[in-house]
Amino acid sequence: MIDWPQVRAQFPILQQQVNGKPLIYFDSAATSQKPLAVIEAMDHYYRWDNANVHRGLHELSSRATDAFEAARAKIARFVGAGTADEIIYTRGTTEAINLVAGIWGAHFLKPGDVVLITEMEHHSNIVPWQLAAQRSGATLKFVPVLDDGTLDLVAADELLTAEVKLFAFNHISNSLGTINPVVDLCRKARSIGAVTLVDGAQAVGHVPVNVQDIGCDFYAFSGHKMCGPTGIGALYCRTQWLEKMPPWQGGGEMILHVSMERSTYKSGPARFEPGTPPIAGAIGMGAAVDYLESIGIENIAAYDDELTQYAMGRLQELEGIRILGPLTGKRGSLAAFTLAAAHPHDLVTLTNEQGLALRGGHHCTQPLMRRFKAPGTARASFYFYNTRAEIDAMMDILNDAIRFFS
Repeated sequence: MIDWPQVRAQFPILQQQVNGKPLIYFDSAATSQKPLAVIEAMDHYYRWDNANVHRGLHELSSRATDAFEAARAKIARFVGAGTADEIIYTRGTTEAINLVAGIWGAHFLKPGDVVLITEMEHHSNIVPWQLAAQRSGATLKFVPVLDDGTLDLVAADELLTAEVKLFAFNHISNSLGTINPVVDLCRKARSIGAVTLVDGAQAVGHVPVNVQDIGCDFYAFSGHKMCGPTGIGALYCRTQWLEKMPPWQGGGEMILHVSMERSTYKSGPARFEPGTPPIAGAIGMGAAVDYLESIGIENIAAYDDELTQYAMGRLQELEGIRILGPLTGKRGSLAAFTLAAAHPHDLVTLTNEQGLALRGGHHCTQPLMRRFKAPGTARASFYFYNTRAEIDAMMDILNDAIRFFS
């Protein structure tokens, strides 16, 4: 049995007041908070092991390299990769997707090809493919979203034609909370020979993820949304693509031999990691994996779901509320909504005065907001360090806000 209050106590940032009120942090979909275990792991590196990796024979460099590569192995295990070499360190989900769009797109897309995405994507899984299509002459198409916030799977089947070379979609929508049927989508794409990329930013650290079971070619995710630090993320890259894709950027470490005329490159993830990597970030991300595994990802997923279902029930009590995304069944641990009484920006500004941290805006999903004719939404997102009591407090604050704006 998990002692959730004791778990919460391991997050020092939550033990504070904002504007004289206890902090209620409901913005984990934007970035999660960090437990002491992660903070201390990064502090230890900077205090005792700070050195560059892979390039030195001295003790500090060896210790730093061991910790850096051990973190890669932990991350690989956490998402079910076949080997640690299938994990490429990036600055986050955005850079991971741009890496694939920039390298794979440049070498495998041509005029007449189609890149298929969905209407619910974050801008980070739209704009890189727009750029790739412009560079290659390929066409960008999208799977529409139904009124209930789920993908139009009939349209997806119709759009998955032989011209589709890559299908990119999110695992969990950051605006709708929709959990997409990623296994089925990858299977359908594979049946027509299409490559798949999954944006896992809202999934890793919240639900069990096994990239081999999902069957994707690429899976992108961020450290800072799974209790790790900012500035670090990872791209799972199926082994076959590691060897087929050329480097994205050039520099030190990713080379085998350099002459003034030409260079040859390393295999595996090193080919895509030039220069000094985010060493402390990688170590922090590895510590986050250790921490999440100590609780159990299944336990986290169950508790997240319990909180989210409770919040969904309570939010529907509010006057004039409209919640985007599925109203029943499992969903990601977030609820994005509008209130008739106030613009989302005004609402979030007012709730901040009561110590409640929501996020207001389009959440980098402008096409989706236009699809639902919403000016943006207020979004409450939850993680395992939150409580039902905080949700009840949010409801009191939101009811007060409705009275204030009415």
